[in-house]
Amino acid sequence: MTMQNTANTQHFGIDAIKAKHKATWEDGNYAEFSTYMHDGALEILHGWDLSKAETLLDIGCGSGQTAIPAAKMGIKVTGIDIAENLIKHARKAAKKLNLDTQFDIGDAEDLPYEDNSFDAAVTMIGAMFAPQPDQVVSEFARVIKPGGKLCMANWTSASMPGQMFKAVAEITPPPPGFIPPVLWGDEETVSARLGDQFQDIKLSRKAYPQWHYPFDEDGVINLFREQFGPVKRAFEAASVVQETKLYDSLFHIYRNTSKTQNGVLTITGGEYLEVFATRSLAIIAQN
Repeated sequence: MTMQNTANTQHFGIDAIKAKHKATWEDGNYAEFSTYMHDGALEILHGWDLSKAETLLDIGCGSGQTAIPAAKMGIKVTGIDIAENLIKHARKAAKKLNLDTQFDIGDAEDLPYEDNSFDAAVTMIGAMFAPQPDQVVSEFARVIKPGGKLCMANWTSASMPGQMFKAVAEITPPPPGFIPPVLWGDEETVSARLGDQFQDIKLSRKAYPQWHYPFDEDGVINLFREQFGPVKRAFEAASVVQETKLYDSLFHIYRNTSKTQNGVLTITGGEYLEVFATRSLAIIAQN
């Protein structure tokens, strides 16, 4: 663990943060919620060109929206997520398709795998939410084989989700010292985090593709409120005044980051940072 992570752990109590994090992502119905993003996730996955990978780790795999399509490509896939209900959903879906996959309940900061276990690792809007990013990077580097590939998709602060999390934080603020997940969407930050253990780092901002809802802004708010853990919990914690303010904030965020045509709302503000990196052959020791 790095000195930065140690300081943050002492400051806000990492065990309590992780317990809350797990409970939040298990709340609602993310497996159903994420179906509206499935086509976009598939397009991003195909753009990552994992054809040379025989073994792949999907970190923060959720209900398997990346892992299962990757397994269909003939890759030996292992998925891991902190949310037990999502892992159960992924296992059930993989079994139905007769896929040779492994799905584990676990922590991105303490992966239960041997060193140099995977040809590649991916994380699509997943590991960015782990509270200790330096520890996450150390685990990336530990389990990926030397010369192996890391692919990430991380929301930026300007994205619709980035703005949404900021609005939610006004109701359910993070503890002092907590590192904002959207820093994984900042080029300078990502380069600094990966630089000692990865090489050939390539960063580019892109728009999340094919992100559609068959209803208007109010319908989107209701979907997030019912099925997306962080928003669901914010509404549950809000006072009457706060609830109205949060609803109004989300309405304007969704309206300003979307377009509607023929009754279909398309998110146009889904900016994410795409990260490609190669695990260095020699790793600089982390103190």
